[in-house]
Amino acid sequence: MTKAAAFFDLDKTLLAKSSTLAYAKPLYQSGMLTRQDLMRSAYGQFVYLVAGANEQQMDQMRVYMSELVKGWDVEQVKAIAAEGLANVIEPIVYAEALTLFDEHHAAGRDVIVISSSGTEIIEPICALLGADKAIGSQVAIEDGKYTGEILFYAYGQGKADAIRLLAADEGYDLSASYAYSDSMTDLPMLEAVGNPVATNPDKELRAVAKDRVWPVLDFRKPVAMASKEAHARNRAAGAAVGGAVALGLAWYARHRLRH
Repeated sequence: MTKAAAFFDLDKTLLAKSSTLAYAKPLYQSGMLTRQDLMRSAYGQFVYLVAGANEQQMDQMRVYMSELVKGWDVEQVKAIAAEGLANVIEPIVYAEALTLFDEHHAAGRDVIVISSSGTEIIEPICALLGADKAIGSQVAIEDGKYTGEILFYAYGQGKADAIRLLAADEGYDLSASYAYSDSMTDLPMLEAVGNPVATNPDKELRAVAKDRVWPVLDFRKPVAMASKEAHARNRAAGAAVGGAVALGLAWYARHRLRH
């Protein structure tokens, strides 16, 4: 039988906001962000919600985050990410996205989330949602702290490369697989599979989807997950998401060897 997967972008596809920027307040309360950083994050969230993010803005975000996280304690970030699930993440999950997860699982497909947000942020989110695997951006770590060096940025062509690598490792038939994203910057990811779906698309991606006759999904306002459902999904997916870091570093190592 054909083995296939469903690949999902995270921000504005599964969640109504940027997952990284959504954690600005708890990071500020922990002393890891300054008030200026908090204000900048709030403005960034506003711009992202209204206009999305283009290639230049994504590159600026990469540089900003690289400088910002330098010296942060990794375990503290993990703790904040886990503790903030109920207040930060659950209220911004699209209910339609959870239905899609269930439909793909029922059809025998693995569900994989791939996001430019850091692995330590997206792993607990993916466990909460019930994803089978997570691919996030990788930042180098020394002595338990981030160095600021980005080893792998899960963005643009990088997402498509990671999907193809994972498909080779897991035996996924990409022609029978699905991909969901809201952003034109994820066009390479959508083109990597046989069933691309523009989800809450920005203006540019909506035009491409219309031209190529791709399905388009527009989700309603997010609905907070019921606590019981959230905890059930968390228990079911927690073990599977644990391999996310190894996956990201494996891709980076192979990429370095090829270049």
